[in-house]
Amino acid sequence: MSHGLLRLGSTQQRLLRQLLMSGGGCTVEDLCLRLKITHNAVRQHLTALIGQRYVERAEAVATGGRPQVRYAITLEGRELFPRNYGAIAGALLARLESQLGQDAVSGLLVELGATVAASQLPLPAGGDEEALAKALADRLDSLGYEAVAARSDGEWQVEAFNCVFHALARQNPQVCKFDLAYLEAVSGRKVALTACILHGQHVCRFRVKPV
Repeated sequence: MSHGLLRLGSTQQRLLRQLLMSGGGCTVEDLCLRLKITHNAVRQHLTALIGQRYVERAEAVATGGRPQVRYAITLEGRELFPRNYGAIAGALLARLESQLGQDAVSGLLVELGATVAASQLPLPAGGDEEALAKALADRLDSLGYEAVAARSDGEWQVEAFNCVFHALARQNPQVCKFDLAYLEAVSGRKVALTACILHGQHVCRFRVKPV
């Protein structure tokens, strides 16, 4: 089970599983029968999950009488379930490295970082080093890095507390080249990795070099 799903209570996890397995969604009555809980309990859980955007109201189904409201899982709700991207990406990198060589794979990762940066809006022009560090931290944070701007050794730098490629990077350290290439393409500056979770530090720290 994924960490996202674990944040929810056991009944809400079971409810989401029922919706995941029901292509057309479920009515309150359906969920009462499957979860063996009361109508009020189902409605309370649905209200909470709708508020978190994990569930939405689906198109009502006509039954000959009053249309029954159905509920469906959203894309955000689906993302709570496990995604084993790491194993697939690791196997893909290993295959590419065996066929193309380590240098070629490193080059592909650099190109990928630049491509992702190019798909985003450019950073606002102007601003000082603090503003740049905060803008870069926001970009990394949006990708799941849990990043912040921080003062270190008298300079503004970017610290990321969650390595989104950690399991993959342990097997393929060149994956870190993606981070550097992405930050360099976004900022237009050279970037150095001065601390790394992969090497035992509690944070990945990026120093954006002056112009």
